[in-house]
Amino acid sequence: NFLRMEPAMFHELLQRVSPRLTKAVTNFRRPLEPGLKLAITLRFLATGNSYRSLAYSFRVPHNTISTFLADVCEAIIGEYGAEVVTLPDTEEGWLEVSNNFGTRWYFHNAIGAIDGKHIAIKAPSNSGSLYHNYKGFFSIILLGVVDADCKFMWADVGTNGSTSDCAVFNQSALRTAL
Repeated sequence: NFLRMEPAMFHELLQRVSPRLTKAVTNFRRPLEPGLKLAITLRFLATGNSYRSLAYSFRVPHNTISTFLADVCEAIIGEYGAEVVTLPDTEEGWLEVSNNFGTRWYFHNAIGAIDGKHIAIKAPSNSGSLYHNYKGFFSIILLGVVDADCKFMWADVGTNGSTSDCAVFNQSALRTAL
């Protein structure tokens, strides 16, 4: 419940991403266990807690947490990306997505639902107002397309927060592909 994930799923995820997260033991330090890194990252993603709050919960310094969160996310994407986030590549695949929208949501001729989400970040140094969004905080944008079952088919993450969802879409490979 703390990580918002069933224990079996956590262990499967850990087994698959551990090789990507394991660091060598050196004379200077013992690396953090992949399970601890994964648990901290999942708690961060589930709650949005600050690094300092996570530091108190897991007894890991906040500056250490900031160094591995991106690595863990990249490991999860690298391991699961191709099998979980897939865009149909045939006309039949797109028709199936459209039919599912019609039968499940009574929204016919739709091939996906698209929306953007601002993910709060600390202002990057020397970035000015580039990452400052209309909501009044610094962010990056996650723009995603989901199917009728709310499963991601495509996502773009990392555009600066001052950019509109429309501009992110217009600059994406998805627009060209559609």
